[in-house]
Amino acid sequence: MLKKVKDYDFTLMITPVVLAAFGIIMIYSASMVLAVEQEHESTFYLVRQSQWFVLAVAVFILTSAIPYRYYQRLTKMIMILVLILLAAVLIFGITINNAKSWFDFGPLSLQPAEFAKLGLIIYLASVYSKKQAYINEFNRGVLPPLILIAIITGLVIQQPDIGTAVIILLIAGSMMFSSGIRFKHLSILIMVGLILVAAAIPSMATDERISRFAGAYQPFEDPGDDGYHLVQSYLAIGNGGLTGEGLGQSVQKLGYLLEPHTDFIMALIAEELGFIGVVIVLGLLAAIVLRGLFIARKCTDTFGALLAIGISSMVGFQAFINLGSISGILPITGIPLPFVSYGGSSLLVMMASMGILNNIAKSVRRNEQAPAPGNEKEDEKQYSNKGGRTWQRENRSIRF
Repeated sequence: MLKKVKDYDFTLMITPVVLAAFGIIMIYSASMVLAVEQEHESTFYLVRQSQWFVLAVAVFILTSAIPYRYYQRLTKMIMILVLILLAAVLIFGITINNAKSWFDFGPLSLQPAEFAKLGLIIYLASVYSKKQAYINEFNRGVLPPLILIAIITGLVIQQPDIGTAVIILLIAGSMMFSSGIRFKHLSILIMVGLILVAAAIPSMATDERISRFAGAYQPFEDPGDDGYHLVQSYLAIGNGGLTGEGLGQSVQKLGYLLEPHTDFIMALIAEELGFIGVVIVLGLLAAIVLRGLFIARKCTDTFGALLAIGISSMVGFQAFINLGSISGILPITGIPLPFVSYGGSSLLVMMASMGILNNIAKSVRRNEQAPAPGNEKEDEKQYSNKGGRTWQRENRSIRF
């Protein structure tokens, strides 16, 4: 039993749980005033997130124990379920903040787009691992998955959830690049994507989205309206200084900083815990991303390597977009900070992803501890999977 525990990656076992537990503390601090106004109970969001935390940890333990290759066998089923959920939410979903993105189940609500990200990662890892022999051929190796990527992105945009759609495209792009496709093909896809975005801008340029761009890049031109959110974020960050005002001592959460427990939770962390608190959170997030990429590099299985790259890029891109929004680098998109922001669907998907990544890490560690090549029988006995196949290094063109 102890030997099995040692096979796991302790960075990936501890860091996500610490971040999520820290997130519960900050969510309570950020939301207590808002919760009293909305629900007449200061612990409303604390209780909700704590319930999701317990469920997410259980899912994390479960996915850590399931061999990651099982997901490759379930790829078609996973993608069919993702497409059904994304289509169904447009019909039966509820609208929150002008986006029809949630299913309402009484005390719980689920956001299918969050699950679509992990489903797409599994799909792309499976497809591109099988196409390594002809990955340089555009029609056979590159084009087929693009159709499904376009469908998923289109359904998410219809909600509309532009931020999540951008993350989906970034994840897909990073996995396609890592799969070894030619730079020529990648360049063509980028150019086509830019042309499509340019063509879609007139139809997507609503007054609300235009105001978000104006608020992001000229916040002080209209600090009472378009630039209000970002100006309040700047005030929160500036007030924190090096060590912060102290846990629970934020002023901006008293009705000034909107959504302090979700989109702008890092601004609240900066105000209460200062630059030091921000650096610690960023360091933990960076540790997860870098550890994931390291595992991908060490993994001898193409599916596992691409899966690790996709999960790492999801965490990295989501953190970057969230931090970009609160700092004025990017328009406000409503993307939560991984593990820390309030939201059950996001936390559930992130912890499930960490469990999968941990299982890949366990496989890598067992491969490194495998007997010398000369003892084939012992190697097959100890390190074969349930299908009787030993782990073999594949011929692949994975990029890092």
